[in-house]
Amino acid sequence: MKHNAKLKPIRIGLTGPTGSGKSLVAALWAEHGAAVIDADQIAREVTKPGHPCLRALAEAFSPDILREDGSLDRRALARLAFADPAATQTLTDITHPAILALCRDRAKAAAESGAPYIVFDAPLLFESGLYADCDLTVAVLADPQTRLDRICARDAITKADARLRMQTQPDDAYYTERADCVILNNGDPDALRAQAEAILSCG
Repeated sequence: MKHNAKLKPIRIGLTGPTGSGKSLVAALWAEHGAAVIDADQIAREVTKPGHPCLRALAEAFSPDILREDGSLDRRALARLAFADPAATQTLTDITHPAILALCRDRAKAAAESGAPYIVFDAPLLFESGLYADCDLTVAVLADPQTRLDRICARDAITKADARLRMQTQPDDAYYTERADCVILNNGDPDALRAQAEAILSCG
């Protein structure tokens, strides 16, 4: 997708299940001048001590999700929040409004700075409604075993905990039916780069 710097930035929604490798695609696009807005990073910001979201999470789940210093114990929250769909929805209802607001504020700032592309790296792109802000949506997918191995290595958790996270997410068909483009990332860096760059160069 070629871009004229005089035009408004192209807004790309990047999504996919955990362990698929979205951050790698985002990094490749950043090499081409894209401003990447990481929804996971913003989620960490809105769950810092003192933020209303963190207080609401402790009330909804348990004060046990807080460490002695008042910071969030993410593993403790994950075990409770991903235990069943209702709990996951509670997590979403509490955190998403604040996350979306920050995503949009940062997209506005990136546009004003002249970024040719704005990438929303958002695992819940469709569920949150953020896809409506995008000109193009892209899903990154990978084989389940590949994802499992990546999650365990990335987060230093057991396979059981990794499977629990994976089970709370939609299947591949959910993404392929909704996304405009799909990138497959099963471990070949050259193939990944070719797919990512093709999306920016098309049109």
